[in-house]
Amino acid sequence: MFANMISSPQRRLETALLCLRLGIGVFFALWSIDKLVAPESTVKIFSHFYKTPISTAGAYAVGGLELALSLAFLAGLWKRWTYGAVFVLHGISTFSSYQQLLSPFGKNHLFIAAIQVLAACAALYLLRDQDKLCSL
Repeated sequence: MFANMISSPQRRLETALLCLRLGIGVFFALWSIDKLVAPESTVKIFSHFYKTPISTAGAYAVGGLELALSLAFLAGLWKRWTYGAVFVLHGISTFSSYQQLLSPFGKNHLFIAAIQVLAACAALYLLRDQDKLCSL
């Protein structure tokens, strides 16, 4: 079955884009769920990295909106908007942690993965019209 999925170059591209969408979508959904499960952590993150005070209720609201965006993204809905929003939001998140990116070793080494995820978001956004496999 898998051999049939990747028999043509177009099908391989669509399969690769589906893999990107699922990987990024799950990554983003987990961050969204984290805001709902641990809103106190979200309050601290917003204060420290974004220099923006947010209440616990605000953390729940952000988490809920992000989760809705994640589900639409995973389904391949409204690609220009959902893929673009995920790309922009992850870009903000990545660049807000620039100090950790400038010193990636030691306890900051996990922050460096944000750059690869951002590149994957950019690639998926640029190729969004080709992302047709399992897409609504």
